[in-house]
Amino acid sequence: MSHPHPEPPRSNSPGTLLRTVGVGVAMGSADIIPGVSGGTVALILGVYERLLSALSRFDSQFVRYVLSGKLSEAWRHIDAWFLFALAAGVGTGVKGLAGVMTYLLTEQATYTYSAFFGLILASGWLVARLAKPDTPVAGARCVAIGLMAMIFAVWLMSQGQMTPFSGLPYTFACGVIAICAMILPGISGAYLLLILGKYEEMSGILHRAPSLSGYEWASLGVFLTGCLVGILSMSRVLKWLLARYWSSTMSALAGFMIGSLYRVWPFQRDTTPDVGEFKLKLFQPMLPDSFDSTAMSCLAIGVFCFAAVFVIDWLGRRVSETTPEEVAETLEDEVN
Repeated sequence: MSHPHPEPPRSNSPGTLLRTVGVGVAMGSADIIPGVSGGTVALILGVYERLLSALSRFDSQFVRYVLSGKLSEAWRHIDAWFLFALAAGVGTGVKGLAGVMTYLLTEQATYTYSAFFGLILASGWLVARLAKPDTPVAGARCVAIGLMAMIFAVWLMSQGQMTPFSGLPYTFACGVIAICAMILPGISGAYLLLILGKYEEMSGILHRAPSLSGYEWASLGVFLTGCLVGILSMSRVLKWLLARYWSSTMSALAGFMIGSLYRVWPFQRDTTPDVGEFKLKLFQPMLPDSFDSTAMSCLAIGVFCFAAVFVIDWLGRRVSETTPEEVAETLEDEVN
């Protein structure tokens, strides 16, 4: 196995939990932006592997702890302090910064996308470097996997909105797909819901709750059940892939991230001018008319954010308490 990226220390000190809340705020803010995944932010800020590990521990052992009344063991088993801190941050980011992000995306979209373009490009580069294939053949395989993932992400992000199917089974499937995408770096769950034709319906139900009809309550329950099934199953799959096929999995994640740049290209044409709400709009990337002051500012913002990711990564590696070998052993032990 190639050496993986150091896993964050599983500390629950007040400082660590506060940092986790901050990461959650960033993830929640990212989920507001069409085409940006909270999973991308988790990977950039170093909590991705811990998140997958915690989610994958909602297993039979957790159930046995609960049924036998060993609640403290169950709490520790699922790394609950970490999950609650992250969830609190995500909720704060979605609710507290929604107005700020809406303003930035509606009034300063070009500059906002420039920042995210630089952040995601640098992060994708770093993730690709983490693959570290052992042989030339493995290296060629990683390049091929990364290219296929990138092409798939570009294709997915370029799709228009489809006509949704009726019925609760489709609602369940949308919940599974959306939540799986949210924990995959480079793929936006909210954007997939928009493509699937379910975003407006589900966001409207959430906005009107608890004043809902019987069918709306059923739709919400089925959708949330799909989300629960999706996140618990996908986290286990991703954890298994990282433990068994680190290089190939990291190459695919890097490809997804690079492919998602299609959706955050700073210069875009609004293809749905009649749609009022920003989240429901669809855009087509284009080249700027000229290399004017706006283009130069976008380039400067993108370069600054690109460099900032490398600085953050360097600082993170200096304070890391876990070696790559220890992370590999931990993932393999948990999977086995």
